Amino acid sequence: MTRVCFYRLEKRSLLFSCPDPPSLSICHGEPCVASRPFSLPSGEFLSSRRPQGGLSPPPCGHENAPTAACRGRLSSERRAPPPAALSPADSTENRRRKRGGGREAGADGSPYNVLITGSSKGIGYALAREFLKAGDKVILCSRSGERVESAVQELREEFGEQHVWGTVCDVREAKDVRSLVAFAQDKLKSVDIWINNAGSNAYSYKPLAETSDEDLMEVVTTNTLGLMICCLSWGHIFNMDGAGSDGRPTPRFAAYGATKRSVVHLTKSLQAELQMHEVKNVMVHNLSPGMVTTDLLMSGANTKQAKFFINILAETPEVVAEYLVRCIRVVPNKGTMKPTYIRFLTGLKAYSQIFSRFAFGTRRNRYVIED
Repeated sequence: MTRVCFYRLEKRSLLFSCPDPPSLSICHGEPCVASRPFSLPSGEFLSSRRPQGGLSPPPCGHENAPTAACRGRLSSERRAPPPAALSPADSTENRRRKRGGGREAGADGSPYNVLITGSSKGIGYALAREFLKAGDKVILCSRSGERVESAVQELREEFGEQHVWGTVCDVREAKDVRSLVAFAQDKLKSVDIWINNAGSNAYSYKPLAETSDEDLMEVVTTNTLGLMICCLSWGHIFNMDGAGSDGRPTPRFAAYGATKRSVVHLTKSLQAELQMHEVKNVMVHNLSPGMVTTDLLMSGANTKQAKFFINILAETPEVVAEYLVRCIRVVPNKGTMKPTYIRFLTGLKAYSQIFSRFAFGTRRNRYVIED
């Protein structure tokens, strides 16, 4: 067993050490039994911006003793109302124009270090590209070395070699996750945002009784075990939900829906554990991309009902990623460590699009030809 000690740091949140006693000690809680059969490398690796809700250093540069003029200006800035909520309709170009071509940086002005699992294609790849467009540094990973290499090469051609890296990782394997952490530590030194995007339904849409044992193991180990292994203790963890996470039935992919329902429960349980042990500089969040036109979704577009809802509710990975990344990047810079649930497809939006379809015939045959 391993003991992991959490230390409060000013800039980076966690320092991992691996002594011998078989217990898990947290600086503000009682020792408890460790549940992970492996340890993470030591070092100042995992970070969260502005831990414990602290304010960033004054932009005037007078960190120790701001001048009277600076204090007045800073006071008025801190009393300013929060920015208006962002909507998917806001384009990247409009936002850049409003900011004068700049980018939203971290509290210390530096780019974010981001790691995304399952990011060699689909929504994971689109998320990586949006973070890179914002000026961040990104690590990709996937089970397929060939796909990782291809994705990294494409992104480097657009954003340069010093902003994106990739490695092979099967999140179901503890040793692979250890190697991923070591790789990220070598390339980035620390990680601000860790996104657990890797997921699978084994590209299988059939009743549970007809699902093979191999497919069941693929779905459950990737979506549940893999998620738990990756949810150790990063600065800001974002867990990706999916169909079934709201408790609604998912016929033809029951195992997938069950695992995604567990994502919400796991996130809440981790949030409760962090609060119980008074850990102030780690937080777990949920991401809800809605229906995204990835290979995973489109492989099930073979029934009348599936085609109907895909055309009405689904969006491309690029559209979804633009909105999610914009919201994700706000979280570490808020100055608090409160959990968030970022949703692209809200209930109101879904009902509105369904109503428009019935009332005006909109969104017909957008992605697939309906019968």
